[in-house]
Amino acid sequence: MASSSSPRPLESVADLPSSCSPASHHPLKFITDVGLTVSHAESKVSTCQQADGSPSADVMEPEVTLPEDILWKIHALMPMQDAARAACLSHSFLHSWRCYPKLIFDMRALRKQTKDFINRVDHIMQNHSGVGVEIFKLQTRNDFSVHPSYLDRWLEVAVTPGIKEFVLGLPIENEMKYNFPSSLLSRERAHSIQYFHLSSCMFHSVGKVGCLSSLKTVRLHDVGITDEELCLLLSNSFTLEHLDLESCYDIRCLKLSHLLSKLNRLDVQSCKMLQMIECSAPKVSILNYDGPTIPISLGGSLQVKKMQLTSTDVPNLLHYATTKLLSIAPNVETLFLYSLYEKVNTPMVLGKFLHLKYLEIKLFIPSRSPDYDFCSLVSFLDASPNLKMFVLCVEVPTIEPGLIPGVQIGEDSLFASCVRKHRHGKLKSVIINGFRPWKTMIELTRCILDYAASLKHLIMDTTDGYHRRSAKCFPLGKDTLIEARKALEAIMTYIEGKVPSKVNFKVLEPCNCNKCQEV
Repeated sequence: MASSSSPRPLESVADLPSSCSPASHHPLKFITDVGLTVSHAESKVSTCQQADGSPSADVMEPEVTLPEDILWKIHALMPMQDAARAACLSHSFLHSWRCYPKLIFDMRALRKQTKDFINRVDHIMQNHSGVGVEIFKLQTRNDFSVHPSYLDRWLEVAVTPGIKEFVLGLPIENEMKYNFPSSLLSRERAHSIQYFHLSSCMFHSVGKVGCLSSLKTVRLHDVGITDEELCLLLSNSFTLEHLDLESCYDIRCLKLSHLLSKLNRLDVQSCKMLQMIECSAPKVSILNYDGPTIPISLGGSLQVKKMQLTSTDVPNLLHYATTKLLSIAPNVETLFLYSLYEKVNTPMVLGKFLHLKYLEIKLFIPSRSPDYDFCSLVSFLDASPNLKMFVLCVEVPTIEPGLIPGVQIGEDSLFASCVRKHRHGKLKSVIINGFRPWKTMIELTRCILDYAASLKHLIMDTTDGYHRRSAKCFPLGKDTLIEARKALEAIMTYIEGKVPSKVNFKVLEPCNCNKCQEV
């Protein structure tokens, strides 16, 4: 019968010697990376009673007849929580726990204080054998800070032959700037890595890196690495498929070799010192670039099908796109252009985007350029004869009334007519988010109705649409509600009557719930 005396002090399963039986009479305790406490008492591993009430023998570790390699595979398939539980209950699983392959630590999910999180990670890593690791992920919060020796010790255990996925996510706003030991990426240790992600650290002495011949994805966010060091890192990564660079301020000229024959996606964001991109990789099909307008060369590649260009620091991205984009990606099919604002009207495109089917244009602060003619956006439609869907998003912070030319509802307004040589025969859907009662925006909408002979759907949202993408409503604010009412009046007065009966016309207004109407 179980003893009623006070239990002995709790021990961590990772501290137990290999000879310790998991079915001993004192509770075993293990705290996993999610803070879970597991004990024999909770798992009913103690004495139990037979049907007649008499005590039976202690419940010991069940007889295991499966081969050890199969047990290890079963254990490896368990989530980390369940794997820790199993290690508490089975000596066989306790042995395989020391070689558990998926070491995933997410401080954001744990909601633990830094010291507690460090202790948990350190405890698990010190008791791991360093054998069999396939995935190592360390994700932290902005308040995370630790002595570099801890990170050195953890990575020494994690980066071993056979590892496939490596993520070190240090806080961007932390000034720790850990110097990643590139010697860990030697041929012996790291040749199996397929996914490599570093955040907020320095990455120098790349000459010590071995042949990373299995790399498929490299993501460097806020990493101190130069042009030359990046080239060395990727010099033997001929299987690379995705390169993602964000806030890497030491990179000034990004040159990617034609030897990266499998690279199909390139993301470059907020690398503020970058002056040019020269990519000779022949199979790049997706390009996402966020930054100032710079020379971009894709080596005459005809493979780029999807592209997003974003400029949140300088204006005139649309002007850049009309003059440069055909030479960068002539066969693009899906195009996103996100501009801060435009100082000049969008010029005609010298050429045709013959394969473009989806176009989305966003203006973040059009109020900075009140003279911009929205009707000039029709030049993109003219240059895209096979375009099927056009989306225009306008984000407008609070502005002074009259800053952008509008209309006074009820007065006779003269709108510029849309005179085109040819009508567009493929455009079927148009969405305008953030519609405002501005004269040239009304003219653009009327022009599209006259110009798009095949139009089937027109959706006009009098808000920016963000509150519709959230599961919960939130206050839109007094100014937004007033502008939305004005926009609705303008639509009903100047646009609704021009919509052909064959077009499915929908106007989206602010939600009538108390939350959205709150001011």
